[in-house]
Amino acid sequence: MEIYGLFLFAVGFLTMAMIYAVASLGVNINWGFTGLFNVGVAGFFAVGAYSSAVLTAPESVHHIGGFGLPVPVGILAAMVLAALVAWPVGKICLRLRSDYLAIATIGIAEILRLTFRNYQPLGGGPFGVNNIPRPFESLPTPWDQIAFLLLVVAIVGVILFLVQRAWTAPWGRVLRAIRENEDAAEAAGKDVEKFRLQAFILGSALMGLFGALMAHYVKIISPEGTEPLLVTFLPWVMLIVGGAGNNRGAVVGAILVWGLWTMTELLTGRLPDDWALRVGYLRIFLIGLLLQVVLQKFPGGLLPERPPTVPRD
Repeated sequence: MEIYGLFLFAVGFLTMAMIYAVASLGVNINWGFTGLFNVGVAGFFAVGAYSSAVLTAPESVHHIGGFGLPVPVGILAAMVLAALVAWPVGKICLRLRSDYLAIATIGIAEILRLTFRNYQPLGGGPFGVNNIPRPFESLPTPWDQIAFLLLVVAIVGVILFLVQRAWTAPWGRVLRAIRENEDAAEAAGKDVEKFRLQAFILGSALMGLFGALMAHYVKIISPEGTEPLLVTFLPWVMLIVGGAGNNRGAVVGAILVWGLWTMTELLTGRLPDDWALRVGYLRIFLIGLLLQVVLQKFPGGLLPERPPTVPRD
C-alpha cells in the first residue's frame, strides 16, 4: 500500500507540474521571446478557468451555466476567450515598456480576477464553481489519474513542438530582434506593435489553457485558486529557474520548482501548530532562496537561451 500511495503521489505531482509547464511556456512567449514583462497571468488564468468551468459544469443556483458541454469544448473556449480578452488589453498596455507594462498588466489582471470574485452570477462569487467534470473520471482509480496525466503530457508535448517551431521560424527571429532592439527591428521594416500583440495574445491563450486544465483537474475554481502567488509568481519563477528564452527550460523549471513547492508543503506539514500561520511565508522564502541560488550560479537559468543557428546561403 505504501508503494501504491507513492505512485499516486508521483502521478499527481507530475500532473500539476505539467499543468504549470503550460503557464511557464506562455510566460516564455511573452518574456523569453519578446521581452514583454507581463505579470497579469492571474487574470488570464481566471478567464480560462471560469469560462471552461461554467461551460462544462452542471447547473447551479450560484452562477450561470449548466450547459454541460464536453470538456474539450470548454478547454478550447478557455483559450479563445483568453485570447479575445488579451487583444484589447494588449492594444492598451503594449504601448508601455518594462515596469510600466508590469504595473498595467497586473492592474488589469486584478480587475478580471476580482470581477469573478465579486460578481456572483458570473463566477459564483465566494462560492466559486464546483463539480467541474474531469476527463476520464469514469475510469477506476488509478487509471483515471494516469489517463489525465497522459492527456496533459500530450498537450505539453504538442505546445512544446509548436512553440519550438515558432522559435526557429522567421516569426521567432523577429520577436527576438524586437526584444533586443525595437528601433532596429522597426528600421528593418518590421511592424513591431503587431508582432508584440501577436506574442501577447498567444502567451495569454496558453495562460487561459493553464486555468482550464487546473480547473478540470481540481474540479473546483474559487477566488482563492486565482491568487497571484500561485498562478503568477510561481510560473515566473519556473521560467527564470529553467531559463528564459528556452522552451525546454520552461518545462524543466516547472518540474523543479513545483517539486520544491511540494516538498516544502510536506516538510512544513510536520511543524508545530503554532507555526501554521508562518508556513506560507516559509515556503515563499524557500522559493526565493532557490531563485537567488540559481541566479547567482546560472544567470541565464539552468538551461539558458541558445538562439538557433541560421544557415547561410
